[in-house]
Amino acid sequence: MSKFDRRNFIKTTSLTAAFASSYVFSSTDSRKNEQMYMGDFSAPKLNKIKAAFLGVGYRGKGHLKLFASLPGTEVVGISDLYEENILKSNKILENMNISTDSIKTFWGDDKKWKKMLSEVMPDIVFISTDWNSHGEMAVETMKNGAHAFVEVPLAMTIKELWDIIDTSEKYKKHCMMMENVNYGREELMFLNLIRNGQLGDLLHGEAAYIHDLRFQMNEETRGTGSWRTLEYEKRRGNLYPTHGLGPVSQYMNLLRSEDTFKTLVSFSSPAMGRKKFGKENFPSNHKWNNLNYQNGDINTSIIKTYLGRTIMVQWDETSPRPYTRLNLIQGTKGILAGGPTRAAFDKGFENYTKDSKEWVKGEGIDRLYEKYDHPLYKRLNNQTKNTGHGGMDGIMMYRIVECLKNGLPLDQNVYEGCAWSSLIELSSNSVNNDGEPQSFPDFTRGDWVNTNTFDIIS
Repeated sequence: MSKFDRRNFIKTTSLTAAFASSYVFSSTDSRKNEQMYMGDFSAPKLNKIKAAFLGVGYRGKGHLKLFASLPGTEVVGISDLYEENILKSNKILENMNISTDSIKTFWGDDKKWKKMLSEVMPDIVFISTDWNSHGEMAVETMKNGAHAFVEVPLAMTIKELWDIIDTSEKYKKHCMMMENVNYGREELMFLNLIRNGQLGDLLHGEAAYIHDLRFQMNEETRGTGSWRTLEYEKRRGNLYPTHGLGPVSQYMNLLRSEDTFKTLVSFSSPAMGRKKFGKENFPSNHKWNNLNYQNGDINTSIIKTYLGRTIMVQWDETSPRPYTRLNLIQGTKGILAGGPTRAAFDKGFENYTKDSKEWVKGEGIDRLYEKYDHPLYKRLNNQTKNTGHGGMDGIMMYRIVECLKNGLPLDQNVYEGCAWSSLIELSSNSVNNDGEPQSFPDFTRGDWVNTNTFDIIS
């Protein structure tokens, strides 16, 4: 099961060409003549990369600083609803001894970003706004001739995701969802262990975003909580699936010739925590106490792939519980799990364990990192370790710039971002229909079987 070509895949799954063509879920058309498959797409090299930024709140300012710190980059435009964020962004650049005189800025109107795209004409655009604007901004960015780099999730609906696919394929522009967790040290080491055959054939994964974010409700008029809280009334299901799912998907080479997503079932617990927090922390007539919280506190989805592998995906931003992404991957020769990093192998690990009945821990985990740290981490850690989220943000930005400068395919293609984000609508549909199975869209229109596997980047 470790490697599959198209012939073996069709043979083992009885996936005929006719079935593959009918598998395109919710797409109104097949790929048109002017469109091209973007799975392994390489854009022309950019010796100097001109970037514009849509949304420079906390996350956007972080991307701005990291991008501007790399050689061969130039910030040419910044757009935000608030002038204060523009001024703070300029201050960040000035503190880096970067002149802001030629940077065009736009604020005060929720459509000013469109003016920026047409006037500034950047090579790439970083989008770090509220979830519901991601899809439209990504599409307009590509139509204006720029590559789009979008914060998670890529979009909220499958229709928007198909619009992104069609636009990327028509205009031959990258659209990468910036899943930074794929660049974490633990995630990179797990990938290296898997590609080195230490887990054997992969069977099952567990992915999660469990993070108590009730404090964000204190952001009543501005900030993430001011719009994110409203989603608990508007939607049901998993609202934020990609941090856990992204790494597990790449461990399994999903959408990359080896395997792909097939179906999902999803269930949610009762919705209690947000209502309780609102009553305990805000006046009875406060807007948070007038919301009809219908999204369950914890959502659990189970994915089945075409090879029959399973992935459990959980989401909970409400319960009093320590942070975890689970990050578990089970193979025929062993298991890896995160938070804290753990490992167990059928034959044991060196002199630290004898078999899979106990976890490798302590000095054994230190030795595991020493032996299997990903070459990308070893190459970049010294210059990125002080960037956000334990250094993963810096590695991600470095790789974006490196790939664009050298005309390389990106580490995450548009189809992966769309597939991972599609859990938002699929899980909602399943929850609303008492766990009814949902079929994944095949955003690749069958071309995933010809896409290069995600191998170790040095």
